[in-house]
Amino acid sequence: MTAPPRRLRSLLFAPASRPDVLMKLPRSGPDGVVMDLEDAVAPAAKPDARHHAREATQALRLDHPDLAIFVRVNPVGSEWFDEDLDGALSPGTTGVVVPKIESPADVARVAERLVELDLEDLTICAGIETVAGVMAAREVLTSPVTVAYFGAEDYCADIGGVRTAEGTEVLWARSLVAAAARLGGVHLLDQVVTELDDEELFTADARMGRAIGYGGKLCIHPRQVEWANTVFTPSPDEVDQATRLVAAYEAAIAEGQAAASFEGAMIDEPLARRARALLDLAE
Repeated sequence: MTAPPRRLRSLLFAPASRPDVLMKLPRSGPDGVVMDLEDAVAPAAKPDARHHAREATQALRLDHPDLAIFVRVNPVGSEWFDEDLDGALSPGTTGVVVPKIESPADVARVAERLVELDLEDLTICAGIETVAGVMAAREVLTSPVTVAYFGAEDYCADIGGVRTAEGTEVLWARSLVAAAARLGGVHLLDQVVTELDDEELFTADARMGRAIGYGGKLCIHPRQVEWANTVFTPSPDEVDQATRLVAAYEAAIAEGQAAASFEGAMIDEPLARRARALLDLAE
């Protein structure tokens, strides 16, 4: 199993058919970028897009050695899947994003093909964005998958729902995927926000994702990157409070107590564990 990138708060997508755009992806400061061969590229343009993805990966890797560079291929079983893997991936690629994963068999097929291409060290990022994928999330979100995302737009279309700004129609599925990823030790990225200019909406949605258990967010416009990085980076106040909480709890443990009073509230091991996780994230 390949470990995920150390930090992945923002993952910025761009069509692989646009080499001019691909070369600009790092400018907004994303932790990772995705050269998309799926929905963003018309069928007739996919052969050239594979070439552009490979060339852009090699060029970006020279100037941005620490950037996580992913290629999103077409779904397993599609007519383009094998050719995407054959033509778009290279040793400089961090990982492959596979949309609409619905079963462990889909994951196994991806892993087998990467071995055949001598690219088994690539990170596998699974897209959970159909009803079948959500229902199979517990079995799918485990090794060799180490990164995943929840795709609310495709999920809502698949189930026949109506997408709303509040997002209550996908809250159950969004939460279930987060729980499955936690059990499988998979780094999870939250759904896109299609309104490109609405910082307030994006930030609120990202905060909800973080509250549920997501570790980062998909971005479809460069301006969203800064918003995602801000939400998924603990603030100085959060770090300060967590540091003091852990210190207070450890002092209580040293005195033989299982709980302590901290700033007018009771704290115990679950709260201390959450504070330690926040401090780990801040690092």
